[in-house]
Amino acid sequence: MIDILFASFLGKPLWLWASFIFTILALLAFDLGILNRKEKELGIAESLWLSAFYFAVAIAFGGYIWWSYETGRLVTEDGTHAGIAYFTGFFIEKALSIDNVFVISLIFSFFAIPARYQYRALVWGILAVIVLRGLMIAVGAALVQNYGWVLYLFGAFLIATGIKMLIVPEAEPDVSKNPVIRFLRKRLNVTDQLHGQKFLVRQEDPSTGKMTTFATPLLLALIVINIADLIFAVDSVPAIFAITTDTFVVYTANIMAILGLRALYFALAAMVHRFHYLKYALALVLVFIGLKIFWNEIMGKLNPAISLGATLALILGGILVSLWKTRTRVEKA
Repeated sequence: MIDILFASFLGKPLWLWASFIFTILALLAFDLGILNRKEKELGIAESLWLSAFYFAVAIAFGGYIWWSYETGRLVTEDGTHAGIAYFTGFFIEKALSIDNVFVISLIFSFFAIPARYQYRALVWGILAVIVLRGLMIAVGAALVQNYGWVLYLFGAFLIATGIKMLIVPEAEPDVSKNPVIRFLRKRLNVTDQLHGQKFLVRQEDPSTGKMTTFATPLLLALIVINIADLIFAVDSVPAIFAITTDTFVVYTANIMAILGLRALYFALAAMVHRFHYLKYALALVLVFIGLKIFWNEIMGKLNPAISLGATLALILGGILVSLWKTRTRVEKA
């Protein structure tokens, strides 16, 4: 049994992966079973406090990774500094995820999901994220390990994505035209109304008169939100692989960033319009990370501390400029 725990899985001992997953599941169980076991709307103040807690957990975990690397207990597969790579990936994912807030808000509005049910749905959604992001990262790691030139494709993709974000005007998505929603409504029995926090209910089918399992609008919202998260991951996962190819660092940075975002959602949803200029900062981050791949090959490995410093400077600058430029709207309101 002990031998199994020390067996290698994606370059790291199985006990390390199990410890991380157990910690995340314990946090979710505490969140759902104790903090939010009743139907209630999560206020902005509570959202900020809960987000601060998750942020502290993420920073503490990053500190553990940093310490483990410095003491030789954690060696990355590509020779990068595990702590710097984790924090760089964490902050990039955190900033990129802010765009998710607007889309999630639109999805909840489309399905008319009351605020008191939204947070519980978001927390359940993390369980799907743990699996789906894990699969994406595992595939990405396998590609990078077996075909090193894939990293250059990631770099070119990040540069192209960043340039597109800079020059193409942002359009508000029309959730009603989402093909996933049309597909789900055709394939599933869906109730017209919510049934509290239930995702599935048993009720009589009007066409047959038999008791049948129906999906509720809350389940459809949860499915669409997780598919949207996968689409956003197409940008964020290559961005972190451009920083380090260590699968454990990539996965943990992703999950920690998303875990806290769900708690921060209610505070951000009320003021997401004030982060307009963050988009341009993120575009520059993607271009910078993409160019770094080619720089490492042509000029030699760039100091990881420079990557972390540039990433933080761009993201913080985008947030500050956004808040400064939109201050007049708040004053008028």
